This record gives sequence, structure tokens and C-alpha cells, in this order.
Amino acid sequence: MKKSPVTTIVAIGIGAALFFVLGRFVAIPSPVPNTNISLQYGLLAFMAALYGPIAGCLIGLIGHALIDFSFGWGIWWSWVIASACFGALIGLVSRKLALADGLFPKKDAVRFNVYQIVAHILAWGLIAPVLDIVIYAEPANKVFLQGLAGGIANIVTTAIVGTLLCMAYAAAKPKKGSLKEEK
Repeated sequence: MKKSPVTTIVAIGIGAALFFVLGRFVAIPSPVPNTNISLQYGLLAFMAALYGPIAGCLIGLIGHALIDFSFGWGIWWSWVIASACFGALIGLVSRKLALADGLFPKKDAVRFNVYQIVAHILAWGLIAPVLDIVIYAEPANKVFLQGLAGGIANIVTTAIVGTLLCMAYAAAKPKKGSLKEEK
């Protein structure tokens, strides 16, 4: 089902706001400096799966930039870009899911989680650390440790929060043909 541009724009605004609130006020500090256990990536994966790669990219970009800005240390663009890439990747690969039709069988839940694991590995194991080194001249061992810690935490929280959001959405959505009168 094709979403209208207005619906997508509203989803981007709501998604970015929720991403910000979850990342700013619900984040749990991890033992690795400057990393958190974050619930917002489950929301981002769900929104990207539902609204596509452009929405996923913009939700991650805007939401993460707002989080960094609100802390007062400035926007850490390497990680903001990684969040945007994660959202775009999930939006691209989730097109095979029938979430918009109210379907999220076990095989789709497995597929969703394989997608999110790969996207998190790319975002936090490659994109964020490499950009940290290139943009900010950060030490490689530090940023790859941060990427590893953040990536593992994000994989776990996305597996729980993202999968539950997809399941709840699919369960609440009327199925095609469910309102037809039986004869």
C-alpha cells in the first residue's frame, strides 16, 4: 500500500519527536563512555519498515541531531549520519514485509531482525567509527569500542521494541477481506 506524502511527512515529524524523547529521556548509560542503551532504534526500525527509506533516514537524522543538540556538546555528525543510514537501510530492506497490510508472521519477524542486525552492524561497526576517525580524528580503538557497545545494545533493544511494535501494529490493523460479509 502506497502512503500519501502528507502521511509520510507527519510520520517523519512524529517519529523524529518520539526518537528524540526516547533518546534524550529514556536512554540508559552503558559502561562504555559516551554510549547509551537506547530504545529509540526499535521505534526507528518500526517507522522505517512502515513508511520507507526516506522517512527512516529523516527520522534518524532529525531525531539524533535534536538529541545531540539538546545535550549542549554540539551535534556529533558521524553518529547522526549512522542513525540516518540505519533508518534508510531498514526502510529499503523492509519493503518485503507486509506490515502495512496488517501481516507480521514469524518468518517476517525473523526477516525484520536479520535486517536490523545487518543494518546496525553497518551503522555502528563501520559508518559511525570510520566517520569519527575521518571527521573528528578520534582514536580508532575508542570509536570501534563505542560502535561495538552501541551496536550490541541497539540490536538487542531493536529486537525487543521494534519486533513488539511491528507485532502490535499488525495485530491492530484490519486484515484484507476481514470486513467482507460471509454468505
